[in-house]
Amino acid sequence: MLSALLVNGGNYIYNLLLGRILGPEAFADAALLVTLLLVLSFLGMTFQLVTAKFVATLPSNQWDVFRNRIGAFALLIGCLLGAMVFFSAPMLQNILHTENALMFRIFALGVPVYFVMSVNRGQYQGAESFVKLSISYQLEMWGRLGITLLAFLVIRDHFGALVSFGILVSLVFGLFPYKKLSLAKTAKAPIGLEWSKVRTFMLITAGYELTQIIINNSDIILVKHFFEAQEAGLYASLALIGRVVYFVAWMFVMLLLPTVVRLKKEGKPTGHILFKYVGYIGLLSTAIVVACALFPELIITLLFGDAYLSMASLLWQYALATSLFAVANIFTYYFLSLDHYKPILFSAGMGVSQIVLIVLFHSSLAMVVQLQILVMLVLLAVQILYFLSHRR
Repeated sequence: MLSALLVNGGNYIYNLLLGRILGPEAFADAALLVTLLLVLSFLGMTFQLVTAKFVATLPSNQWDVFRNRIGAFALLIGCLLGAMVFFSAPMLQNILHTENALMFRIFALGVPVYFVMSVNRGQYQGAESFVKLSISYQLEMWGRLGITLLAFLVIRDHFGALVSFGILVSLVFGLFPYKKLSLAKTAKAPIGLEWSKVRTFMLITAGYELTQIIINNSDIILVKHFFEAQEAGLYASLALIGRVVYFVAWMFVMLLLPTVVRLKKEGKPTGHILFKYVGYIGLLSTAIVVACALFPELIITLLFGDAYLSMASLLWQYALATSLFAVANIFTYYFLSLDHYKPILFSAGMGVSQIVLIVLFHSSLAMVVQLQILVMLVLLAVQILYFLSHRR
């Protein structure tokens, strides 16, 4: 938890420095790349969660065979997705109004690396080797921060491509401590493990991670498409501040999944674990929303500077939307750990609703934020009702 807090703090400093150095207009491109990195992290999280879940249930002498097979599949999918991004770079530049296509091509090279890194992290998470897991996250964060700032000092131009290069190098750092994949040993399945269960869990997890991508990142991408660069950069700063709740909540999710899987395997009750983490996130969220409501101008000035002050009135509203999503997310991951998949459908429906509403109603940035509050309220209410029904 301490390591996750430090990593999130470092990533926050990284984004704040980008905002201050580049200004709202240029920051829009940098924020888009950071959003794409978050999209990639959700896709990679599919492999991390699958690896973590089955490592937690398998005997230790079967981990290597399982990890090799999952790792080979992750590398294949990563190469395919990376190629898609690489060759569609000119189209992405046109749709998202960026400075050049090079930034997308550099980013594409990191996609296979991220997927292999996710499998590596999944084994450490499932085995509850949190020291090694922490080292991987620390190396990625500090590498991205250091390489990007060094590139800015040396080149001072084409900032979008430089940010993308910093992301690529940081993913290589995040591979360590690395347990080498043996791709030649992927044919044999571990004894006692039905791969149909692995495929089912992977498909369901991928579906849920897709809903996470939609809910967490579609607003920034749509704002980048529908609004001018200046407004898109201002909105990106708002989103970055408001999402601190979600980033901190993720460190609780990292602890929740293996704990619930282990308790279920031992035949012990798991409800108290959910209550504990919902309580933590609820208290944290309330404190952040209240702070954003009472001191919006101070927070924005300290973090981004006076150029972003026009977003002050929307700060607490965005923080509220993110808080509602963070709490709903705890419920979903809890049920995912127990092999209950209906909550994923709820999130998928709300994610699609969010996109449709923003596409139809985007007359102002305020409306974009308020639509998200509405969608997240409905999602949380549905998750709570499902939990109560499941308890009965």
